[in-house]
Amino acid sequence: MADKSKKSENTHDVLTQGVQLYKQRRYTDALTFFIGLPSDTGADSIELAYYIGLCYAKLQRYDDALLYLEQVVTSGTHLDRVLQCRFLLAVIYALSGRRRLADFELNKLLETGYQTASVYAAIAYVAWEQSDTEKCLQYYEKSLESDPGNLTSLNGMGYVLACENKDLTKALSYCKKAVAAEPDSAACLDSLGWVYFKLGLMKESKKYLEDAEKKDKDNEIIQQHLIQLSKAEAGQ
Repeated sequence: MADKSKKSENTHDVLTQGVQLYKQRRYTDALTFFIGLPSDTGADSIELAYYIGLCYAKLQRYDDALLYLEQVVTSGTHLDRVLQCRFLLAVIYALSGRRRLADFELNKLLETGYQTASVYAAIAYVAWEQSDTEKCLQYYEKSLESDPGNLTSLNGMGYVLACENKDLTKALSYCKKAVAAEPDSAACLDSLGWVYFKLGLMKESKKYLEDAEKKDKDNEIIQQHLIQLSKAEAGQ
C-alpha cells in the first residue's frame, strides 16, 4: 500500500511540474513533460489530452492540437474542460478555414451558454471571413452587450466598421478603448491606425500603423495598410 501511495504522489508531482511549465508559458517544455509521461503513471488520459492539446494550440501546431482537444470533447467528462476545448476547436477551425466545423462547434457552445461574449465574438469573426458583414456586426454587438469590455469585439467592431466606412466616429471609439486595454497588441494598434486612415488623419494613422508593424513585422494586413497609407501620402 505504501508503494502505491508513493507512486500516486510521484505521478501527481510530475503532472504538477508540467502544469507549472504551462502556466509559465514554457509550452515546449510543458509538452515534452506531458508526452514523456510513462503509460504506467496512472495519470488521467483525458487530463493529459487536455494539457497536450493546450500546449499544441499555444505553439500553433493546430492539427496536432485538434487530435487531443477532440478527445476531451468526445469524452463527455470534465464538463468545464469540454466546453473550453470546444471553444478552442472552433477558433482553430476558423483560423484554418474550416468554417462549417467552426460554426458547428460555436452553435453547440451557444446551446450551453458557455462564454457567451467570446462565442459571439468568434461567430462574428467567422462571419467576417465569410464576407457576411451584416452577421459579423450583429454578433460583435451581441458580444459587447454581454461584455462591454470584450477586447476582441471592441477591436473587431472598430476594424469592420472602418473597412466598411460605417460610423467611423464609433469605430474610433471602439478602437481607442481596445488600444487602451491592450497597448502592445499589434492587431489593436493596426485597427486604430486603419480607422485614422479612413478618417483622413494620415499623421495619426502612420503613428499607429508603424507601431503595429514594430510589434508584428510579418503581418500581411499591416503591410497592406502601410502600402495604402504611403500611396495616399504620395498623392497628397
